[in-house]
Amino acid sequence: MSTMNLAVAVAEAQHSIPSCEQWPVALVRGAGTTVWDAEGREFLDLYGGHGTCLIGHAHPRWVSAVTQQAARLGFYSNVTPSDARARFLERLACFAPRHLARAFLCNSGAEANEAAIKLAMRATGRSGVLAMEGGFHGRTAGALSLTHLGSYRGRFPALVRPVPAVRFGDLEAVSTRLDSDTAAVILEPIQSMAGVRVADDEYYPELVRRCHANGTLVIFDEVQTGMGRLGACFAADLWSAFVDIVTTAKGLGNGFPMAAVLATEAVAATVAAGDHGTTFGGGPLACAAGLAVLEVLEAEGLLARAAAMGEYAKRLAGAGPVRAVRGRGLLVGLETTVPAREVAALLLARGILTGTSSDPHVLRLLPPLTVGEAELDRLARTLSEMPGGVA
Repeated sequence: MSTMNLAVAVAEAQHSIPSCEQWPVALVRGAGTTVWDAEGREFLDLYGGHGTCLIGHAHPRWVSAVTQQAARLGFYSNVTPSDARARFLERLACFAPRHLARAFLCNSGAEANEAAIKLAMRATGRSGVLAMEGGFHGRTAGALSLTHLGSYRGRFPALVRPVPAVRFGDLEAVSTRLDSDTAAVILEPIQSMAGVRVADDEYYPELVRRCHANGTLVIFDEVQTGMGRLGACFAADLWSAFVDIVTTAKGLGNGFPMAAVLATEAVAATVAAGDHGTTFGGGPLACAAGLAVLEVLEAEGLLARAAAMGEYAKRLAGAGPVRAVRGRGLLVGLETTVPAREVAALLLARGILTGTSSDPHVLRLLPPLTVGEAELDRLARTLSEMPGGVA
């Protein structure tokens, strides 16, 4: 780590509680798909801060919207109606699957998933929840109970509420575990952190049909797959899965903390004031940021671009250590012949930011939807220069 980057890292470490393994760069500025570190070195960002910078860093329309709102009213809680919230909710309702007309605004994916479970329990009068093996839904106590990935549950077993899991993509496994107390089945339509795992197309609508036949609701955790990343507004749209609840976060605010729970009218009708709440959820700044994201997605045709660039990314198969490409749209998993961590480290040294997963041989790309062919070509060239090439 260079001197200036190290100085930033040391200063931060003096007063912080460690939460994750950090890269050896301190990023201080961004524009579009490019970020710069404290030394002024330039990086191509194909990870987007865990897929959060959906429309690119410092997008002018987003910066203007947040700045103008901050100058007008920075915050007041949802104890009072807000014109910024009203505008955002109207636009979000148009963007969401048509049958999910109601939204609860909060701050993070984990918070949204916990709220979704409460909604499902209230709507059904049941208490059971079924999750998926390899699923990741957050690190807070309630969300951790839904997570069946790696060692997360084992680290804090006292926090974990009993939530069984079945194999992702296996319809019979779900049908076997459904019973009269199953309020909801929750799943990521694409298991991103598990290595960008996708089920067969037929799985998603049939899962909904079987659950509904049992009086069980279906929750899609679209914290990473939502907001156009797959080339459709949501995975629920992509696979015509009429789920009851969708959670979304990450790109919703383009870096401003924001999340939403989208629900049907039937689910929303069971909720009374005081059943759930949040202080910061749906604040004016967050809503201004979210509205700007939705406007940019439409104005710049970024859903179509995500679909097209996802197809273009398939050309990365065979580049250096990449033996195959998986995923949809711009949620891309690169299967590697050597450990993905080694590939990510080599790419970082060459000025390209990517992510890993719990699968040691899958590298993840979650770039801004503004990424283009030139950036993906640069990645392909760089990979081609690396060891571990496919024979």
